[in-house]
Amino acid sequence: MRNFFNIQTHYRFEWNDLRAVIQLLNVLLIMMFGLSISWFGLAVAVFGLIKDLTSDRHINGIVMHLSSIILNIYFLFLLYFGGGV
Repeated sequence: MRNFFNIQTHYRFEWNDLRAVIQLLNVLLIMMFGLSISWFGLAVAVFGLIKDLTSDRHINGIVMHLSSIILNIYFLFLLYFGGGV
């Protein structure tokens, strides 16, 4: 596995690792408990975007959080208005 991913050093925790786990958790919770869990995903994405804009300033993090915000808002529209946007 180390050769496949070209890993030369020991594992080092990065914020994107936590973001990926939280995104996966958000998807699993939506699948298990329904669209109302989108509030959790929306809150996490908004806080993440604020962190990206104030400290990290990486374009990939900003784009990831913006897309998560849009997706969770779409899910909330589906939940409350019962149809597509």
